[in-house]
Amino acid sequence: MIKTLRNALKVKDIRTRLIYTLICLIIVRLGTLLPAPAISRDVTDQFFNAETLGIFNILTGGSFSRMSIFALSISPYISASIIVQLLTIAIPKLEEMQKEGEDGRRRINEITRYVTVVLAVIESGAMAIGFGSQGALEGGLTFTNVIVIIASFTAGSTFLMWLGERITDKGVGNGISIILLINIVSTMPGDFINLFNNFILNKPVGKAIVAALVIIVVILVTVVLVVLLQEAVRKIPVQYAKKIQGRRMVGGQTSHIPLKVNTAGVIPVIFANSLMSFPIVIASFFGVYPERAYFWPKVLKVLDSRSWLVFKGMDWGEIKYSIGLLIYIALLVFFAYFYTSVTFNPIEVANNIKKQGGFIPGIRPGKPTTEYLSKVLNYIVLVGAIGLIIISIIPMFFAGAFGASVSFGGTSIIIIVGVIIETMNQIESKMLVRHYKGFLND
Repeated sequence: MIKTLRNALKVKDIRTRLIYTLICLIIVRLGTLLPAPAISRDVTDQFFNAETLGIFNILTGGSFSRMSIFALSISPYISASIIVQLLTIAIPKLEEMQKEGEDGRRRINEITRYVTVVLAVIESGAMAIGFGSQGALEGGLTFTNVIVIIASFTAGSTFLMWLGERITDKGVGNGISIILLINIVSTMPGDFINLFNNFILNKPVGKAIVAALVIIVVILVTVVLVVLLQEAVRKIPVQYAKKIQGRRMVGGQTSHIPLKVNTAGVIPVIFANSLMSFPIVIASFFGVYPERAYFWPKVLKVLDSRSWLVFKGMDWGEIKYSIGLLIYIALLVFFAYFYTSVTFNPIEVANNIKKQGGFIPGIRPGKPTTEYLSKVLNYIVLVGAIGLIIISIIPMFFAGAFGASVSFGGTSIIIIVGVIIETMNQIESKMLVRHYKGFLND
């Protein structure tokens, strides 16, 4: 990876893209420090903190607990993407757009932007009313304060969405994923300091060494598992028949269709965590917390990952709350299959193979090829989803067993490693394209 970056910095175009991306990320981090107007930090600090907000605060880079102008971050965009992707199944017009290639995707992205703005207005409005009911607004719950908060948070979220698209176009990697990456990484130094203070500092040498080794091993094992999962590929062989074009015999070659085991990448993790944490955040605006005893807080406690059995060791009295873990696992599996079905169409792939005179050895072209691809795809998507589940649970288990209170976990590591691998692959592909252009120009 270091060698790839060093070679990339030697290329002017890629170097410019990297610098552009870096400048955009600096803007993102500066924005998380700018306080939103009309909100009393003294009051919000009483019922908001990084630990209670959990993964939501991680995805926003701590800007939510600080109540900065980027408090919503790109969560409305993620929610909008989920909604639009789900609607492509229910609305034939959107499904047709998706099949129209680049032009159709551009129109779907435009619809996603509008939905993002609508969701940002709704979320910021709920926050303004919730803050007003908690006495967290300077000057009280007035029409002016509500409008100011809605405008600030909506503008911040929309600006981040625009900045993410600019990174995708003029920088390197997927802009939205890169912003998520920098937000998560920004919260990790504080977690490592907490781990050091709680398990290493002022501890007997033997216990400190064991604690350090356990922390390092858990992180390394999780990272290795993520890399293996991200790089694992099932290759489907394709044989192309020989045919005569003009006076030449062409074809007869063997190729393959690479199907990634983790076809959906980090999307299932991001979507599942967003859906699980969103109700908790919204409820907290209105003074409803998972720790209280009546019905709705119990529902929120089920959704709160800190209440799952893996965090409680062998506290079987709290096992009812571990149903939230089952919901989380179900969401991971659902989004893994759903996103794969959106991005990979076995019927279209089978038709393209048939048009090019190809076939999968032992499988007849047409419908049998489609059925075979669907069967293989369903199998490897299940394997990928199980891999995501294992990687997500391992840090949860160790955090619960040792009482380690950290904001990052398997979810964060999956996103970090996945985004880094995807970005490095894109840099390598750009360097490869440059070599091809140079060869053609020569």
